Amino acid sequence: MEGGLATEELEIELLLEALFQRFGHDFRSYDRPTLRRKLHQVMQARALNTVSSLQDRVLHDPGAGAALLRALSVQPAALFDDPEQARQLRIVLAASLRASAVPKVWLAECAGPEQAWSLAILLAEEQLHLRTEIYATVANEEMLAAASLASFPAERMEQYQESYFRSGGTAQLADYFDVQDGRATLRASLRNRITWAQYNLVTDASFNEFQLIICQRALPDFGPMLRQRVMRLFHDSLSLFGVLGLDREIADGDELAASYQPVFPHQHWYKRIG
Repeated sequence: MEGGLATEELEIELLLEALFQRFGHDFRSYDRPTLRRKLHQVMQARALNTVSSLQDRVLHDPGAGAALLRALSVQPAALFDDPEQARQLRIVLAASLRASAVPKVWLAECAGPEQAWSLAILLAEEQLHLRTEIYATVANEEMLAAASLASFPAERMEQYQESYFRSGGTAQLADYFDVQDGRATLRASLRNRITWAQYNLVTDASFNEFQLIICQRALPDFGPMLRQRVMRLFHDSLSLFGVLGLDREIADGDELAASYQPVFPHQHWYKRIG
C-alpha cells in the first residue's frame, strides 16, 4: 500500500474508532471502499483535505458529527421508489403473513418514514394492516426523531401516484394521507401500526420473532464478516417459513444458505425452511 493510502487508511481507522467512542455507532466492519467513497464525499462538501481534519471537525462540532452519521447511514427512500420491489412485496405479504394471528414485520435499517409508509399502505391494500405490527429500526437518534415528525410536500403526490400505479396500486394515493399547510402525512390509522426504535445491527441482539424481515438497502455497506453476523441475527429473528427480503443474493457458500429457498426466481426474497 502506497504511503498516502496507508496514511489515509490509518486516519479512517482512527475516525471510525472516534465515532464509536464518541457516538456509539460502529462502522469499523463496514465495506471499506464504500465507506471511503462516502467519507470523500463529505470531505469534498466541507472543503476538507484529509480524514484527520474531518475527524477534528466531527469531534468538536456537533452539527458535523450528526451530518457524518447521516452520510454513513442508509439514505432515505421515497414513497414507492422501487415499484418492482413493491409488486413483489404485495405477493410476499399475502404468502408470509396471512397464517399468523398477529404477524410482525421488521424493517431493519429502515430507509426513512416513506419506506415504512409504503409498507403500511401495502398492508392496508392486502387487508392485513389491522393485525400486523411493523417495527422500523434505525441506527441513530436523529433519524428516530425525524421519523416521528415526518411529512412531505403535497406537490410530490402526483409523482408518487405514478410510482404507486407502477407498483400495482389501483387507488388514489392521496386517500391514505392527511394534508395540512401543504405537507402530507400518512393517516394516523396506518401510522399507528408502525413502531419506531433505535437499533444497531452491528451490536444489538435479536429482540423479537418476525414473520417478515426486510433489509434491502444496508447490506452493500457491510464488510463480509459483518454481513455474516447480520445474516445470523436475521435467522435468529425469523420464524420458520417466514420470509427474508434482502438486497443481495444468498450465495450457495453462505453459512445459512441451506436454511432458505427463493420465493421468486432471480430475486432476493427467501423463505426460511430450516
